Amino acid sequence: MFEAEARGLRLLRKPQNIDIPEVWGVGEADGLSFIILEYVREGPRNRNYWQLLGEQLAELHGNTVKEFGLDHDNYIGSLPQANKSHDNWLEFFIEERLERQLEIAAGKRKIDGHHRQKFEQLYRKLPDLLPDHEPPSLIHGDLWSGNLITNEKGMPTLIDPAVYYGNREIELAFTTLFGGFDGEFYQVYQQVMPLAPGYEERFDIYNLYPLMVHVNLFGGGYLRQVESIMRRFT
Repeated sequence: MFEAEARGLRLLRKPQNIDIPEVWGVGEADGLSFIILEYVREGPRNRNYWQLLGEQLAELHGNTVKEFGLDHDNYIGSLPQANKSHDNWLEFFIEERLERQLEIAAGKRKIDGHHRQKFEQLYRKLPDLLPDHEPPSLIHGDLWSGNLITNEKGMPTLIDPAVYYGNREIELAFTTLFGGFDGEFYQVYQQVMPLAPGYEERFDIYNLYPLMVHVNLFGGGYLRQVESIMRRFT
């Protein structure tokens, strides 16, 4: 897990447009695994903090490739995240994101045949619901407020990634979960790298992935959130 995290952090650092801690080392000692990162001394937020984050994330998403996925698998939280390459975003989203989590959930008996049926119905509708014309963007992959900190210069710093090349809307959708980001962040991002019309409706579909991750990790009310979204679109 730490080796995959290190590779992800290095990949995010490469464009040099947003602050990412440097990786000093990964290893094992006395039966324990570890990762050593550059220490981020935290400070108060710059008054332009959200504007900076909007600009910097848009610039990060401007790093594109030809295929969705990554040349290695990694993790989201403690769960494995498959990154098999696809040249079609819908196929990637269904097969490598939703289906993988459904398989885990079924194995843990967190979902039943009714849930599976609802997802199958959704899959048939996705070609009409999700645009598939954007190139794969480099994304953090687990971008919520808990993985966003402020360095001593008051600048945004990202940690704990689940990196891959995907549709950037899934990244923006993720930021709206668990409290969301300041409205200025979304306004500035839209100015720098506008999203296609209707993106706010699509956010709920994309958030099925992190919500299913949370179903598998924590259970509880997250499945009810999934069910609520499914009722809207199926």
